[in-house]
Amino acid sequence: MPYFLSAAKLQSYYRCPQAYYFRYERKVEGAAFYGSAIMGTSLHQALAQIYQDWHYQDAIPRIDWIEYCWSQQTKDLTSTQINEGRGILRRYYYAYIANQSAMRKPVAVEGKIQGTLRTENLEFVLSGRYDRLDYLDDGLELIDYKSAKEVESMEPDEVDLQIGLYYLALEQRYQRNLKQLSLLYLRTGEKIVFPATVEHRQRVEAVISDLAVELRQDQRWLPFPGGQCDRCAYARYCPAMRAEPDPLPEDAKPEAGLQLVLSI
Repeated sequence: MPYFLSAAKLQSYYRCPQAYYFRYERKVEGAAFYGSAIMGTSLHQALAQIYQDWHYQDAIPRIDWIEYCWSQQTKDLTSTQINEGRGILRRYYYAYIANQSAMRKPVAVEGKIQGTLRTENLEFVLSGRYDRLDYLDDGLELIDYKSAKEVESMEPDEVDLQIGLYYLALEQRYQRNLKQLSLLYLRTGEKIVFPATVEHRQRVEAVISDLAVELRQDQRWLPFPGGQCDRCAYARYCPAMRAEPDPLPEDAKPEAGLQLVLSI
């Protein structure tokens, strides 16, 4: 039986096995994770339509194509949000489309990739989602749109794990290397590029191998105290945060012995 592993789950375990245990093994409800605001969802959908539905017979679409695609995604927005989104996409158009010699057709938009990795007699299915995948001259660029108002601070180790997982999956799917992971902040127009190397793939292989050993043989789910503890949704249950932690809720999933499935 294959065991499913996403970048988010791998990062979650790397950050703190105890919090991972509460969230995924025992299914304890915590604060909302990775919530998607309706404005961000509409922007993502409009950008997907801009690239996916354009006919590419003309080198560059006109601004009215961007306006049209935005108008198709504003059903549940307020008038203020509609105007704000229109402004964001107009800035995107002039920064990333209008100044190019031609708008490149992506490999895929709003896609999902899967790869496999065998380690410690286990088969892991590596899974991830992306907003856009582009061909570069010497590889692939994975683009992730961000609708946050400010550039997020990201731990380098967690970015490396994400890059490594995508490197493995894309290499298997397209037989081409991931050259860079790009975070494109829609509200500010800033694009942050993380080069991808074979070392990222090697590192994530090693981390998954260690994770397989932990899950099969250890299962201690030790907490990793750190800066993330202040915003952890499970601090009340954690022995590293409280001398007498609260018991898990009655509706928590019972322990089931060895649990290896890391589904998305």
